[in-house]
Amino acid sequence: MSPKRLVLVVAVCAVAVYLGSLWNEFALDDNPVVRFNSLVLSFSGVWRAFVSPYWPPELGGGMYRPLPLATYALDWQLGWTAWFHAVNVLWHAGASVAVALSARRWMSDRAALAAGLLFAVHPVHVEAVANLVGRAELMAAAFSVVAVYAALARDSVGWCAAALAAGLLSKENAAIVPSLIVWAWIVGLERPSRRRMIQYAGSWVALGVVYGAVRWAILRHESAFVNGAPIFLGASPAAVRLTAVAAFTDFARLLLWPVHLRVDYSPAERTLVTTPFDLRFGLGLLCLAGWAALLVLAWRRRRKVEVFGLGWIALALLPVANLLYPAGVLVAERTLYLPSVGLALVVGAVLETAMALGWQRVTWALGLVALAAGVRTTQRVPVWRDDRSVVRSELRDSPRSYAGPAHMVVLFLNAHQPGLALEEFRRAIAIYDATLPWVYVTGAEAAIAAGLPRTADSLLTRLERVCTDCEHYYRYEATAALERGNAAAAELFAARARKSDSSP
Repeated sequence: MSPKRLVLVVAVCAVAVYLGSLWNEFALDDNPVVRFNSLVLSFSGVWRAFVSPYWPPELGGGMYRPLPLATYALDWQLGWTAWFHAVNVLWHAGASVAVALSARRWMSDRAALAAGLLFAVHPVHVEAVANLVGRAELMAAAFSVVAVYAALARDSVGWCAAALAAGLLSKENAAIVPSLIVWAWIVGLERPSRRRMIQYAGSWVALGVVYGAVRWAILRHESAFVNGAPIFLGASPAAVRLTAVAAFTDFARLLLWPVHLRVDYSPAERTLVTTPFDLRFGLGLLCLAGWAALLVLAWRRRRKVEVFGLGWIALALLPVANLLYPAGVLVAERTLYLPSVGLALVVGAVLETAMALGWQRVTWALGLVALAAGVRTTQRVPVWRDDRSVVRSELRDSPRSYAGPAHMVVLFLNAHQPGLALEEFRRAIAIYDATLPWVYVTGAEAAIAAGLPRTADSLLTRLERVCTDCEHYYRYEATAALERGNAAAAELFAARARKSDSSP
């Protein structure tokens, strides 16, 4: 198979399974990051994105991902929601092609095609592709694969550094690129001279210093509204790590058997693990042991691509696994986009071995798996159609989570049904009452709209005992309440924001 045909087949399949996303609108985080973000709504946002935080200032700023923001500002000029989603699909197609071409460097065309197709149709990618803000994942992964390919296949320090820089400006997890390249050197997949290695290391250090300085300059006065996963509020460092290990069961299932997908993995759908004798911790350890056994087996048999792919999975998971530090989520399907590149390489390498042994049935089996995965992906895409469809999915797939009822509060407020909104708020805190700011502020708005100002005041007073950055939530919710016609709530939140600002 020629490279052009390989590119065409993988790209067409990647686009085909996501055609339904062109009918999607804005959902959940798409609204604050894109739809109502003043930076994105102006063409000047294309260059202002590089001197601005990712999250809007009224939400406390936080994170530095200028490239996705700049592309949103470009997309907005067309005024066509379908175009936003089309761009996401094109980025996914580009990432899939990059995976296929990288695999072709170390395996046959048929095996490379299998790797590219698996990545193109894997159902765990739906959140990243069908949800607009998932573009950061798509861009970071695409640039990361290109950076690794530039170093290993082309031995180009300049192109590797350029792609790595673009990846870092898309999302922070692109920082794993140097470790992926070094891992390939250790495995013996590709190995330049020692002098060349020093040149690569020098470029990475220089890039890291520049990126770190720019990031610090942009974010030093910002106070991000997301500090960690809700499940980790008040948790000890030991409990965080135990829970993180338990989450590897979800990671393994989502990568290997992505039949049941969820929008949300919040409490009490997932709860804290506080003892190493918890069965969930044991299952997570078992998944880690299985990965380690496969790595050792592949290493002993000198299957370098399999070893590289297994290492890729681990290295790409590390920034989002909550082992080194608490991340913003415990489990999110979008965060598996970059780790799944490693899975695609492993599958391609296994197919290569199977074909060499004459096991042609494996090829047919993988073809059926890819077909089933594509059908599942196509079915999943409409979940991200809009806020209402996402929340319905939360309530259906994660019935024990507080997030579904908490998001229903906003939907009922938008529908001017404050009584029902207040009921959903009470349902949410009955499931998980950790005094989460966004939940309590929307609950207070529901109480005010329902004619219960004392209830609202009680909720906000309780919130302020634990919240150190409440002014950001107040400002954002004041704007939202005003748009919903709830002037009393908007005035109260504005007053609370001013009071919080003036507090020592």
